[in-house]
Order: sequence, then structure tokens, then C-alpha cells
Amino acid sequence: MTSLSDRYVDTTLRRLPPRQRTDIERELRAAIADAVDDRLAAGADAGEAEVAVLTELGDPARLAAGYADRPLHLIGPGLYLDYTRLLTILLATVVPAVAAAVGFVRGVQESPVLTVIGDTLGAAVTTAVHIAVWTTVLFAVIERTPALRRFPDRTWTPDALPDPPPSRRARWGELVAESVALVLVSTLVLLAPVVSPETDAAGEPVNVLNPWLWETGFVYVFIALAVAALAFSFARYYVRWSLPLAVAGALVNVASAVTLIWAAATDRILNPAFTTAAGWPPDAAKWINVGLIVVAIGTLVHTVTESFGQARRR
Repeated sequence: MTSLSDRYVDTTLRRLPPRQRTDIERELRAAIADAVDDRLAAGADAGEAEVAVLTELGDPARLAAGYADRPLHLIGPGLYLDYTRLLTILLATVVPAVAAAVGFVRGVQESPVLTVIGDTLGAAVTTAVHIAVWTTVLFAVIERTPALRRFPDRTWTPDALPDPPPSRRARWGELVAESVALVLVSTLVLLAPVVSPETDAAGEPVNVLNPWLWETGFVYVFIALAVAALAFSFARYYVRWSLPLAVAGALVNVASAVTLIWAAATDRILNPAFTTAAGWPPDAAKWINVGLIVVAIGTLVHTVTESFGQARRR
């Protein structure tokens, strides 16, 4: 009958490359025999000594991995910080950019509002999943390829410390400014149907904004996104930075900008009846839409750069 030691050695060798088996078998059998002899010399029973020695050696799979220099973890401590830093930067920059691009294309195609929002969020989620999966696969391959893991050691110096964040007073001033702007813009938008410098033949105010915005509920969706963006700004002020918070805030900002781009690109912002009543030039609405698109694109760029900066600081 095969002894426990023979079974243990065979189990270990099966997990090793053929070229290593001969030397490791000789080394392992000698180590087991010496340890058993030591226990026998101390007065232990032969069977108990063998069991105790093999128990101390541990799982053959773990022992074989140590002999073969093959990690049993997906990503080890030597690469983990680089992995999380790269993953954070990619999620904070690529995801908003892809979502903005998809939303812009759907807006130019004059897709329904819900389709634009759904496709934008779907693209963001799909991109985030692909980034997470393939970044993990890349680092797992590097972890298991000795030639790729032999990078020169990087000595840490104080120069690697992140820049100090803005003071709380400065950030509070930004929050106040954002809150005031949101209240003013929301008030003007919601009062547009009843407060206007122009009136029709019946003396009723002519809405500056396109009535379609109210008929479809688009205006309430846009205001809700603006309120959500402000809420995330407050969350960043009071709550410690985290990747989920940063990604969620970036997606809300991207959705707001994409929504505005789509509405302006499809000429759904201004009311044609108002421009006619006000006597504006024919191209006035066009240039106002262009200006709104430029502002929205600026918001997208700011969102991407700010997310990238936050990821680098953290």
C-alpha cells in the first residue's frame, strides 16, 4: 500500500512542470524523511509522526505553487496599487467620455429622450464593465508572467504626494454659487410659460422656451438632473471621496450635458413663436443653440478633467 508520504509527494509533483519534478521530488522526500526521523527520535509513533509532518507541510497545491513560483492570488500586493490606480483613472475618464459620445450621437439622430438617456447609461455601464474586466485580466497575466514582473523597483519619494485639495471655504463658495445658479435658472425656466416680454394677440404671454419641453416632460427631467448634480457636489463636500461617488457624479454631469446638447442640436429649446414675436433675426435661434452646445461641451470637458484630477490625487 502506498504510504501517505508517497501520496503527498505524487500529488505535489502533478502540479509542477516536468523539468522540475526530479529535483523537487528528491528534495521533498528528504525533507519529509528528516522531519519524521526527528519526531521518532523524540518518541513519537511512526504513523502519528508522518501525519504530523505532512500536516505541517500543508496543502500540496499550495506547496507546489511555492516551488513553481506560481501565485495563488489573482493580483498580488506588488501590483495591486498600480492596478487600482489605473482602474480608477480609466473609469473616471473613459466612461464619461464614451457616455457623452453615445448621447451626442443619439441626440443628433433625434432619438426619443428616454432612448438617449437609456443608451447613454447603457454605454457607460458596458464600458465600465469592459474596463474592469480587461484591466483585471491584464494585471493577472502580468502577475503570472515572471518576465513581465521584473520591473525596476520604484523608490517612493515625497514628490509623489498628491497636491493639497482646495480649502473647505473655497469649496463652500463653489457650492453656494452652484446653488444660486440652479435656483435662478430653474425659476426662470419654470416661469417662462407665464412671464414673458412678448404677448400674443389675446394678450397672453408667449413662452420663450419651446412648449414641447413641457408637453413631453423634458424640462422636468433636465431640472432633476441639475438637482442631482448639485446633490453630488454637496456629497463630495461632506462625504469622503470614493470611486462609486465619483463615477455616479460624473455620469449625472454627463447626462445633463448630453441632454442639453440633444435639445439644442434638434432646435427644441426656443419657441419659434417667441422669436417671431420678438422680431429676432432668422439665425438668432441657431446661434443660441450653438452657444448652448458649446457650454454643454465645456461641461463635459470639465467633468472629464476634474474626474481625472481627483483620481490622480487619490
